[in-house]
Amino acid sequence: MSTNINYRNSNKMKKLFIIIVLLWSTTSDLFAQQDAQYTQYMYNTIAINPAYAGSRGVFSIGALHRSQWVGLEGAPKTQTLNFNTPVSNAVGIGLSLVNDQIGEGTNQDTYIDAAFSYSIKTSNEGKLSFGLKAGGHLLNVDFTKLANYGAETNLPNIGQKFSPNFGAGVYYHTNTFYAGLSVPNFIETKHFDTSGQSASFLAAERMNWYFITGYVFDLNPNLKFKPAALLKAVKGAPLQADISANFLLQEKFSLGMAYRWDAAVSLLMGYQMSDQFMIGLAYDKETTELGGTQFNDGSFEIFVRYEFISKIKKVITPRFF
Repeated sequence: MSTNINYRNSNKMKKLFIIIVLLWSTTSDLFAQQDAQYTQYMYNTIAINPAYAGSRGVFSIGALHRSQWVGLEGAPKTQTLNFNTPVSNAVGIGLSLVNDQIGEGTNQDTYIDAAFSYSIKTSNEGKLSFGLKAGGHLLNVDFTKLANYGAETNLPNIGQKFSPNFGAGVYYHTNTFYAGLSVPNFIETKHFDTSGQSASFLAAERMNWYFITGYVFDLNPNLKFKPAALLKAVKGAPLQADISANFLLQEKFSLGMAYRWDAAVSLLMGYQMSDQFMIGLAYDKETTELGGTQFNDGSFEIFVRYEFISKIKKVITPRFF
């Protein structure tokens, strides 16, 4: 009986340790807080670049769910919901909601942002768009949800804090090429500085810089190939680079692979079920030491998009972006 009790206590302490390590990247003053990451970022561009709003030429609604490091208790989970639409030949608008949590709700980030874009026609096919976004971030830290939480953990009761923010981006695209640069949040907010207490915890938001680009090659009338890249930089964290290569068959089926530098390899699949409805799936396998652990089965994403396309007006840009 004593052995079983010790084993259960050991497991609880391991879970507590894992969650604290996951939280450390967002609550320690030694680290910068990064935005949530997505493998299917090419379908979720409005979440990182407001200049994308309206670029598809139709009213577009997208939703994504990501479960990271499945099998690891307390691992990050992310949900996004967004829409964007043109309101004229030059103006687009959008709205983005992001919910990102670690530790079964111990650390929860909720973002809501409204986006506005203005586009200039640069050629018969090219458009250059400038975007602005404004919104806010609600950070909720509740250590009482930790396994084995108690007075002996010596963790302060922190609570919630809301902070407004704004961002900007630029996005250029033709029918076969796109590139964009953005900073979703300019204000570097510091949350929950409790240095006067027995323990010091601080979540510090930093500017995240994003650069995205891709090109669509028409290999034949029924097959397209698109290499793409995303670079993300934030002070206090390593540069993140995502490189992907996808094939699109008969404007319906997409299949490809991606590599996140020194982090993961990914498989991506998509199916355009109709002109309006598209579904995408992604699976990541960690290439770090964490990927080799028995409690980590990789990361999964599912993405769905619905577009209100009239009989008269079709999608202006290829479905690939």
